[in-house]
Amino acid sequence: MLVTNTILTSAVTFILMGFLEYPDLQVPLFLLFLTIYTITVVGNLGMIAIIRLNPKLHTPMYFFLSHLSFVDFCYSTVVTPKLLENLIVEDRRISFTGCVMQFFFACVFVVTETFMLAVMAYDRFVAVCNPLLYTVAMSPKLCWSLVAASYSWAIFLSFIFIYFLLTLFFCGTKFINNFVCEHSAIVAVSCSDPYISQKVIFIFATFNELSSLMIIITSYVFIVISVMKMPTTGGRYKVFSTCASHLTAISIFHGTILFLYCVPTTKSSWLLVKVASVFYTVIIPMLNPLIYSLRNKDVKDAIRKQISSPLLL
Repeated sequence: MLVTNTILTSAVTFILMGFLEYPDLQVPLFLLFLTIYTITVVGNLGMIAIIRLNPKLHTPMYFFLSHLSFVDFCYSTVVTPKLLENLIVEDRRISFTGCVMQFFFACVFVVTETFMLAVMAYDRFVAVCNPLLYTVAMSPKLCWSLVAASYSWAIFLSFIFIYFLLTLFFCGTKFINNFVCEHSAIVAVSCSDPYISQKVIFIFATFNELSSLMIIITSYVFIVISVMKMPTTGGRYKVFSTCASHLTAISIFHGTILFLYCVPTTKSSWLLVKVASVFYTVIIPMLNPLIYSLRNKDVKDAIRKQISSPLLL
């Protein structure tokens, strides 16, 4: 059945509607998203380079941050170029295979980011609550294992989602009311009942959100308890300033995801879905490197050092 559906739907063409209902905004939106994507690429690749080049940043926290930047870069690159193309060309078609591949890679990177943020919360918990054992507890082997587990789980889930998506039957040319091949938009144009596929992705998405938030909330509860026991306000301020960037990134990412959960995919709500999708696929990958560079003293010092180094030569 799966093979038959795949063969029958392989010739199906999707048309990404994007923001077609606002023709006067196509060029301004193109310039806006191009600027955002440029900042995203420079910011995330720059963050990775700064962390790799500066020995002072060779710690578990910045190791995880470099992978977060890599995920943000990849995630934005999966979505934004097609968005930019559709804003300036009349032909907004995308093949069934291309749409499925975009959905697959988008799933991989968004799930990876979900658990990477949880891993970073655990890292902050160990650093604050067990500072003397931090280097031993967060060994390079454990750090690589946590990162590998995040990627592996994301890839595994993405294959499951793709499997159930391919059990659906699609026919003819279909208009996808979004700028990205997102699951709810794809199944909305299916010619067969998408109930099972929707249930599967809902169950796993709920598990991912609850489990990652549980790790984050538990970690920060213990962090707050440890901070309140500190005798000096200077020590408290240092810990909170270190965690502030991570908490900001978590709030923006999970806040947007939870907002999408609360918006029903009715005809009247598709604009809200699109705006929220823009936020977590285009805006957040740009914000993360800015948040960590502007609020983190070590990163700012490393950037100043890299900028001034050529002048010293």
